[in-house]
Amino acid sequence: MRRFIPLLGAAVVAAIQVACSAADSGSLAPPTAPDLARAADARRFEIHDACDPATFDAVLGEGACVRAGGMKFDQFIDQLTKHQSVGAWSFSPPNRDIRLGQSFVALNQGGEAHTFTEVEEFGGGRVPLLNALSGNPVEAEECKQAEDIPPGGRFDDTPDEAGVEKYQCCIHPWMRATVTVRGS
Repeated sequence: MRRFIPLLGAAVVAAIQVACSAADSGSLAPPTAPDLARAADARRFEIHDACDPATFDAVLGEGACVRAGGMKFDQFIDQLTKHQSVGAWSFSPPNRDIRLGQSFVALNQGGEAHTFTEVEEFGGGRVPLLNALSGNPVEAEECKQAEDIPPGGRFDDTPDEAGVEKYQCCIHPWMRATVTVRGS
């Protein structure tokens, strides 16, 4: 019985996610059984940050950070300067194995916008100061077209070939993940 409850909970969460994504895409039809099966089978990444709204908004503009509390902007820059990354700004997990045809979702659990952009090679993002401080001076080509994922937003993908795919945030370029896609 203990194993059944977490599985049931995962199925309910997957059904809600599928229903919400169907509603977001303009479809009012309820999810089909194959949609629910794919969603329940999807692997998950979480996108994290720890921005402080008062100090981030003061520097970056109103609404730059929409979470409660967190790291002050000057602490963020100090940590980035010392370590070329800020641990609270991360993709979790940083590596994931999936099967060919299996979907994954990246959910923005933070207070700032991020991207989860597939890149040929890891590199810098589109913010020159963060590139310099993180030791990534050359912007990854794919970051020029990257779409933001707002707080609470999501990115979904189903890789169509086996191999290793690289993903990074094109705002905070030290945020990186690899997806190893195994053949069927």
